[in-house]
Amino acid sequence: MNLWQSKLRAFGIHLSLSLLIAALAAVVVFGVWFPYPYRDISGGRELFLLIVCVDVVLGPLVTFTVFNPKKSRREKVLDFSLVAVIQLGALLYGLWSVIEARPVHTVFEYDRLRVVHAADVPESSIGRAPKELQTLPLTGPTWLALRPLAPSESMEMTLAALNGVPLGTRPELWRPYESERSAVLKAARPASELTTRFPTQSAMITRALAEAGKPADALVYLPLQARKDTVWTAILDRETAKPLAYLPLDSF
Repeated sequence: MNLWQSKLRAFGIHLSLSLLIAALAAVVVFGVWFPYPYRDISGGRELFLLIVCVDVVLGPLVTFTVFNPKKSRREKVLDFSLVAVIQLGALLYGLWSVIEARPVHTVFEYDRLRVVHAADVPESSIGRAPKELQTLPLTGPTWLALRPLAPSESMEMTLAALNGVPLGTRPELWRPYESERSAVLKAARPASELTTRFPTQSAMITRALAEAGKPADALVYLPLQARKDTVWTAILDRETAKPLAYLPLDSF
């Protein structure tokens, strides 16, 4: 086997292992941290693919460059160890970036739902949340609601929201979603209105309502706002306010 064939063989083996590790990472990222629809509305897919593509290509290319069958066993072990450390370091850094960008809560924000990401919540403020909510979840986003604003808070927090600090990112306002169920349902609108408001999207809306598994008159909706002004629509149960389906539709 000549030098180039040996290099290609080493490259292929390393690439296969890298793809396997990337697939396992994808299971965690998309199965836990960025489940549907967050992989679309929170940029999880693009971020993960960028990181993994760089990492998957980086390691095998370095292996292709340094591999030489004429090297001693000790030299080969040293080369592969250095490559593994570089690639593992890049992967861990990438996964840490994904963890920092992960959605942690979907928060009912009086007239909408807002996706809150780990990076949106300053560490200095998390201690102001109710005790049971002072740890950002690592097992996927949960659903919360905001308590009513006190008169003394209304002006300051409204101004902060206008300056780019959404109310949903304020831990001192967080409450369990179920505790504000009546407020959620009061703010929500009948799902049957969607086909009237967006007649050109009627086929997509009909499919989403069918996925919810209930008749349209048993469903309501709220806008779902995420990163970069991305707005979708969440379809909720009219009685429980639980999410049943999602639409890539700005329903503000």
